[in-house]
Amino acid sequence: MGAEPPQTHAMSPSDINEEIEHLEDQLNELASLCQRLQLENRSLREQQVSLVEERSRLVEKNELARTKVEQMIIRLKSLEATS
Repeated sequence: MGAEPPQTHAMSPSDINEEIEHLEDQLNELASLCQRLQLENRSLREQQVSLVEERSRLVEKNELARTKVEQMIIRLKSLEATS
């Protein structure tokens, strides 16, 4: 009882063509997915830049508002002290 040689299954030309078409379809799907992901990535990066800029503007506005409120408090305290 020796080891039997592995059985090989020769693919017919139509099987090979079908396999090639299947691989082409998978490759096309992969290329399409890559393109969609690149577009999404670009969009997300642009959105991130926009949000960082907006945050910077809001921090600046907040600082300006705080400074104005502090100045008003100082004026109110000085008016109160002179009264």
